[in-house]
Amino acid sequence: MSKKLISIIIPAYNEEDCIDELCRRLRNVADSEIAYDFEIFIIENGSVDRTWEKLQEVAELDLRFKIIKLSRNFRMDGGLTAGLNYVNGAACVLMTADLQDPPELISDFLRLWEQGYENIYGVITKRDGTGPIRKLNSNLFYFVAGKLTDGRIPRNASDFRLVDKKVYEAVKGLDERNRFVRGLFAWVGFKSIGVPMVRPPRFAGVSNAHSWKVIDLAFKGIFANSYKPLKLITVFGILMSGISFLSIIPLSIIWLLKGVPFAGFGTLVAVALLVFGLLSLMLGIISEYVGLIYEEVKGRPNFIVSDTRGLG
Repeated sequence: MSKKLISIIIPAYNEEDCIDELCRRLRNVADSEIAYDFEIFIIENGSVDRTWEKLQEVAELDLRFKIIKLSRNFRMDGGLTAGLNYVNGAACVLMTADLQDPPELISDFLRLWEQGYENIYGVITKRDGTGPIRKLNSNLFYFVAGKLTDGRIPRNASDFRLVDKKVYEAVKGLDERNRFVRGLFAWVGFKSIGVPMVRPPRFAGVSNAHSWKVIDLAFKGIFANSYKPLKLITVFGILMSGISFLSIIPLSIIWLLKGVPFAGFGTLVAVALLVFGLLSLMLGIISEYVGLIYEEVKGRPNFIVSDTRGLG
C-alpha cells in the first residue's frame, strides 16, 4: 500500500538564520513518521537577506523540499495562501519558519488526525520571549474577536495546525482578497480540536511582526469575519436618538419656565466633543469595511509567484 502524503506549508521572510535548523528538525520529524510521505513547501516571501539562496541549497539536497519564491512580501496569510494552491497531501500542516511552532508537535497532530479529527490547531498557553505589549495585543484581539464572531475564533488559537484535505480544499474555495487564514479555517468548521502548546522564543533573527502590523492584521481579521461592529453603530444610533428625543420634553419645559441660562456652556462643549469623537469612531469603522470592499472589487491576486525549485 502507498503511504499517505502529508504536506507542510511554511512562509519564510528574512529567516536565513533559522533555515538550517528548521529543515533539520523537519527532516527528523519526516524520518520518524515512517507511515507517511512528506512534501514540504517553504514559501520565500520577498526576503531581502539570503533566505532564497539557502532554500535553494536545501531543495537540491532533499527532494521533499519544494521552494516557492513570491515576487514581494505578501505577509503571512499571502504566503499560506500560495502554499495551499500547490499542496497535494491527504493532510496539510501550516506553520511558521522561526521555530516558534515546534516541528515535533506535528507528530501529536498526526495522532489526533488518525483519531478522526479534521482540524487540529495549536492553542498557545504561554508565550516565551514576548514583550508585555505584544501579549496585551494578543489577549485583547482574541477577546474582541471571540465576542464579535460568536466564539468561532478560539482564544489563543494559532496558525500552526494540521488540517484534513477536505478542510484545506474548502478554504481554497473561499475566493477572498482580505484573507485571515486563521479565521477562514475557523469559519469552515469540521471536527476540530485544540492542542495546548508553549510558544518558545524565536530560534534566531529578529521578529518582523511589529506592533502596527499585528494591529492591522487584527483589525482585518475582525472586520473580515464579522459585521457586528456595523450593527453596534446602528444600535448606538437608535439609543442616542431615543435619549435625545426623551430629553427634549423636560428640557423644553425648563426652557419655557426659566429660559436658557448661559451656565452649562462647558458641559455642552464636552458633550459635543464626545459626540463628534463617537461619530469619528463610527466613520472609522465604516471606512475599514469600505476598504475591505475596495480590495475585493479590485480582484487582485493574493500572491504572485516569481520562481520555484523542486516542483518538477
